[in-house]
Amino acid sequence: MVVGAGPVGLTAALALARRGIEVTVLERGTALAAESRASTFHPPTLEMLETLGVLKPLLDRGIVASTFQYRDRGGDEIATLDLGVLAADTRYPFRVQCEQSKLTPILLDALPGTARVRFGHEVHGVSMDGDGVVVHTARGPVIGDWVIGADGAHSAVRHALNARFDGSTYPERFLVASVDEDLAAALPGLAPINYVFDPAEWLVLLRTPEHWRVLLPTPADTPEDAELARLPQRLTAVADLGRPWRLLHSSLYTVHQRVADRFRIGRALLAGDAAHVNNPLGGMGMNSGIHDAVGLAEALAAVFDGGPETVLDAAADRRRTVAVEHVQRTSHANWERLRGHDNDFREHLRTLAADPAAARAYLRRACLIDSLEPQP
Repeated sequence: MVVGAGPVGLTAALALARRGIEVTVLERGTALAAESRASTFHPPTLEMLETLGVLKPLLDRGIVASTFQYRDRGGDEIATLDLGVLAADTRYPFRVQCEQSKLTPILLDALPGTARVRFGHEVHGVSMDGDGVVVHTARGPVIGDWVIGADGAHSAVRHALNARFDGSTYPERFLVASVDEDLAAALPGLAPINYVFDPAEWLVLLRTPEHWRVLLPTPADTPEDAELARLPQRLTAVADLGRPWRLLHSSLYTVHQRVADRFRIGRALLAGDAAHVNNPLGGMGMNSGIHDAVGLAEALAAVFDGGPETVLDAAADRRRTVAVEHVQRTSHANWERLRGHDNDFREHLRTLAADPAAARAYLRRACLIDSLEPQP
């Protein structure tokens, strides 16, 4: 059983079903979530989706981004990094910009007959014995051999298993605005992905197929209504268009850096935001969650094939190590640099852009390629 029909849960379900394992997905909502949320797919994620047979429709819906930029708030470019230097490392030396809400229907449609999705099944508890798992839902119990909790940061599976979720909360909230504007025309030289340095008000500018997204830091103690009311003024400060920006949607949310103390508890596994959450700077959350789904599904399939459960333990431990030492560390470093005055780092970025070998080493980590390397 898989709890949660987001990109992580549906990836896990598809990976298991492709191995001939019967899968039931339990989703609290009455349909797939429509929110944009994550929107960047890194090269190794694209390779995994290709293996699962769902990459082409994602590429058809998304935007290929072969470069991304670091900029100063004044508008000057610091460095443009070209993902083409990863050509020796991956078949897809680029990012794809596409909202996760466009991937989940693709995954759902790709599920074979060995998988079924039950919408409207909110999970209230999990119990297990040596032979199986019972997931307790509002519509009654669902019984299976194993369960993967991929039900987000407020995971009912994680809570039911009393797993710790240690970490911290950022001192500011993140405000995301989707706008119907051509920011590349307003800010000449803009790349599809842009990280803008400023100690007072850093920001991120991301292009998606239908619009641009602007991410801004927001004081934690200011009422939400007040922050949304001053959003037009803040957008004008990013680029003065001579008129109000055309705003499509905005949301304000609290950001955490947290990791579960274990990713395997008996016959239950945790993946994606149910297992670890981090700030969105660098686009690592959904990508590492999809990597969790594929890695844990492969190990679980090996157990179904008669392999020892130590394979599953090793996979769960490895994914937790990646979450702590790679995803958490890199995403937090991105946040610290965007809000700082680190001129040495700015010069380092300029050096990277001019040195393909150094850029390759940097991008292997930024795009999560290094996190998937076999460990000694």
